[in-house]
Amino acid sequence: MQKDDRCVIVGGAEINNYQYIRGMLQKDDFVICCDSGLRHTERLQIKPSLIVGDFDSYADPHLDTETITLPCEKDDTDTVYAVREAVRRGYRDFLLVGVAGGRLDHTLGNLSILLYLDSAGCRGRIIDDFSEMEIVSRDAAYITDEYSYFSLLNISGCAKGITVTGAKYPMNNGEIKCEYQYGISNEVLPGGRAEVRLCEGKLLLIKVFADA
Repeated sequence: MQKDDRCVIVGGAEINNYQYIRGMLQKDDFVICCDSGLRHTERLQIKPSLIVGDFDSYADPHLDTETITLPCEKDDTDTVYAVREAVRRGYRDFLLVGVAGGRLDHTLGNLSILLYLDSAGCRGRIIDDFSEMEIVSRDAAYITDEYSYFSLLNISGCAKGITVTGAKYPMNNGEIKCEYQYGISNEVLPGGRAEVRLCEGKLLLIKVFADA
């Protein structure tokens, strides 16, 4: 059965801007903490609805909370397993925090979760200390001028028929390949709203609200 509420996945990557991320959380979120993501619960002021992990990087706290203990040797990372489990339970709207930064292999693997969610007909966003990330495919995406920059990256094949309006660097029927990422650091026109559409493929949209 499809769930109307949102699933928040909390990973173990470093979080510095707790205040911003706390402001993005909602009271009725279904929160899954993945292994060392448990270290963020106090500063995010959250209580996990489900705990998932092999507990190789954080000791099992044995809380009175539903816990899925995974083997250390497996195909899915703890985060990927948590997302797949939430999809199985009917969740269709996802926010992932604590999943970007630190080890690059984990970050890139977690970005691919957005592709998985998009292919499954779900909405997914990743938030870190500097930006918000989502996939643009079937539907248009919009960016307001509250963001300092936005970038469009191809992480899956070739994206064609790209149209960008309301931005400093507009695009009409463009194409971005993985081998040439020229859609970095665009800007929304002051007081306006940029729009991104494409006819074929997928793009990773990164909306930057703070400089590193």
